[in-house]
Amino acid sequence: MSSSNFTMESCKVDTEEGVKLHTRVFKPRDAAYDDDGYKKLVIVLVHPFSLMGGCQALLKGIASELASKGFWSVTFDTRGAGKSTGRATLTGFAEVKDVIAVCRWLVQEFEVERILLVGSSAGAPIAGSAVEQVEQVVGYVSLGYPFGLLASVLFGRHHKAILSSPKPKLFVMGTKDGFTSVSQLKKKLKSAAGRTETHLVEGVSHFQMEGPEYDSLMADVICNFISSM
Repeated sequence: MSSSNFTMESCKVDTEEGVKLHTRVFKPRDAAYDDDGYKKLVIVLVHPFSLMGGCQALLKGIASELASKGFWSVTFDTRGAGKSTGRATLTGFAEVKDVIAVCRWLVQEFEVERILLVGSSAGAPIAGSAVEQVEQVVGYVSLGYPFGLLASVLFGRHHKAILSSPKPKLFVMGTKDGFTSVSQLKKKLKSAAGRTETHLVEGVSHFQMEGPEYDSLMADVICNFISSM
C-alpha cells in the first residue's frame, strides 16, 4: 500500500513464545527530519480489545495520518486477532508480551532509539503495562483508557504499571466516554508519577472517538504531545 505521502509494508514479528504477529509499518516518503530520522522516534499503536473485534485495521487511519506528518508508525494484530497466531486473553497480560516483542523487533531490525506507545481503548492498559519494560519507550498516549469500575474488573491490574511510570503520559478521552467519567479519570491520575497530562474531547463518546472521523484529531494531539516532549 502507498500514498503520495507514505508507504505501508506488512511483515511478521515473532514473540519469544513463537506467536507470529501480523505487523504493518507506515513509512513517510519524506521524513520531517534526516534520512535516519525514524531512529529518533517511532510510534507504536496498540488496538482495542480483540475479544470485542479489535484489530490493527482500526488504527490504520491514525497511523496513516502520522506517517503523512513524517513519523514512522507501526500497527499490529495482537495474538488471536486478525492474521496473528495464538489466542487472545481476557485480561490482556499475554498481549503485553506482544507489545514488547514489536518494540524489541524495531530496536533490533531498525536500530530505533525512541518509541512512543499509543494505546486505544483496551489497548491503552495493555500498552501501559509495557512502558517500563522497554528501555527505548520514552512516552505514552492513551486514547480512551477504560478506568471505569466495570472495565477495571478486566483491566484493573494494569493501572499501577502506567500510573507509577515516571515517563511522560497523555490521556485523551471524550467527555461522554461510557466506560470512564471525567471525574474518574481525574481521580485516577492524581496518583500518577511524572509528567501526566489530559486532553478532553468535548461531547464525544468512547466509540465515537475510535471512529475514523476523529483519526485526524487524534494524530494532531499525538504530534503536539511529541513536540512538547
